[in-house]
Amino acid sequence: MKIPTRHYKSILKLVFIMSLLFCNTLATAQKKGCTDPLANNQEGFATINDGSCKYNSTAVKAQLVANLPTTLTESSGLIYFKGSLWSHNDDTDTNIYELNSTSGEVLRKIKLPKISNTDWEEISQDSTYIYIADTGNNYQGNRNNLHILRMSKTSFLEEKPSIDTISFTYFDQKEFQKQKPNTTDFDLEAFVVSNDSIYLFSKQWKSRKTTLYVLPKVPGNYIAKAKGTLDVNGLITGATYNETKKQVVICGYTRFVKPFLYLLYDYPKHNFLEGNHRKIKLQLPFHQIEGIATDGTFYYLSNEKFNFKSLIPIAPALWKIDLSEFLK
Repeated sequence: MKIPTRHYKSILKLVFIMSLLFCNTLATAQKKGCTDPLANNQEGFATINDGSCKYNSTAVKAQLVANLPTTLTESSGLIYFKGSLWSHNDDTDTNIYELNSTSGEVLRKIKLPKISNTDWEEISQDSTYIYIADTGNNYQGNRNNLHILRMSKTSFLEEKPSIDTISFTYFDQKEFQKQKPNTTDFDLEAFVVSNDSIYLFSKQWKSRKTTLYVLPKVPGNYIAKAKGTLDVNGLITGATYNETKKQVVICGYTRFVKPFLYLLYDYPKHNFLEGNHRKIKLQLPFHQIEGIATDGTFYYLSNEKFNFKSLIPIAPALWKIDLSEFLK
């Protein structure tokens, strides 16, 4: 059947209009901007968060759970596992301590055999393994033996930990000469584990930023590759990952020892620094917050014992905080 010329032109016009509408809809569906309704500058049509959200300065108060015992004065990492919190000291001590999350009481300690603790700064986990980072590098900034210990949860709970090692260097660290303490950007106290990778958040004494590095989570010797940098204006000391909700929270403190959190969410894949990043200040001046963990509802924080000149000594302690109003 032959279509009349006037009808044929009408059909072409309709197809053209529908194509324009489809392209416009597609462009709108992929628009980058601020997607967080809690921000001051949310963009109604934005569907991809580009990290541009702006917020009023926010400070929250943490609830004291308990002071920590003298056996754990330098709690540098924290995870929530099997209904308890687990932590460790950052120097010499090779024990992992199980803590009651409501009282801070030490329930037991598990010693890791035939290894040393040069500077343990973080503990993390996935469904099968526990990981401990011997990665502290603030003294001279020239360590060439950075590594992460990995042990199966089964062997750990049986108190017969089977341990292997993930060693690495940073792709952008070219010089290994001795530096003055607390002056380099190659310190590390925070990481999370997901899928087949470990994601490191550097502690940068010089630039006060954090760089996200990635390396495989299986034993071997690797070069950690960078995936991005975030200007946090402070020192990052811990990280925890809620994989179900796709939320990462990192903790740290400023040069004046004012602790803060960064909430990372609405990011593409595992590019944690490319999505939303919201800073929350903690009303805990002069608390050197080092460890952070979540039970899925609350976030727990631990601080080391801290003495500075004429200030009142700060006791090591365990804290709890509810971030649900910020992470809806």
